[in-house]
Amino acid sequence: MGAQWKAKHKEAAANAKGRIFGKLAKELQIAARAGADPEMNPRLRLVVEQAKKASMPRDTLDRAIKKGAGLSGETVQYTLVKYEGFAPHQVPLIVECLTDNVNRTVAEIRVLFRKGQLGAEGSVAWDFSHVGLIEAAPASADADPELAAIEAGAQDFEPAEEGATLFITDASDLDAVQKALPEQGFTVVSAKLGYLPKNPVALDNADKLAEVEAFLEAIDGHDDVQNVYVGLAG
Repeated sequence: MGAQWKAKHKEAAANAKGRIFGKLAKELQIAARAGADPEMNPRLRLVVEQAKKASMPRDTLDRAIKKGAGLSGETVQYTLVKYEGFAPHQVPLIVECLTDNVNRTVAEIRVLFRKGQLGAEGSVAWDFSHVGLIEAAPASADADPELAAIEAGAQDFEPAEEGATLFITDASDLDAVQKALPEQGFTVVSAKLGYLPKNPVALDNADKLAEVEAFLEAIDGHDDVQNVYVGLAG
């Protein structure tokens, strides 16, 4: 299933686009804590590029940056919380949330896990590798992802959306590989730490897969959920 699960045709729906903007706004606010100028704040610069790629309105983008940098008079503190457990048919998953109310979020996540199984911390993390995930687009037609991965020091790579490549790195090498990829003909779109399943579960029929997909869409649709990492093959 790759490094990070995404709902099918998600970008096509207007309500899904709103959820994407909401998630990006939180990331912009957190990145802007280190400064509101993207030229001086590499993390913010990457999130700004993601927001532009998603066609986020300029005023929404600017408002999120000012809020995060404390320039708007509003202060919101988000906490990163991680939940582990199983989707139907014992498919392991890790859910990352950014929330301003941990008690509310955990109560709502428990409800969403009713058709699965919410586990304790560490219950499935052992079955995932903590890695760097860098999505990069070729800057020219002759850019070679395999050669770029070798030269930049990535562990592996796989195709991503819209002709981009997902480069997978050791967690400690994320920054170095991110900086090296432009020299190999790739423009970095996003870079973050995430999780890669070690033993993805293969489901043997379409009904089971549809059940898991519906469960994951409900999880991903929650306003506080930022990333969903799933041990699902295919």
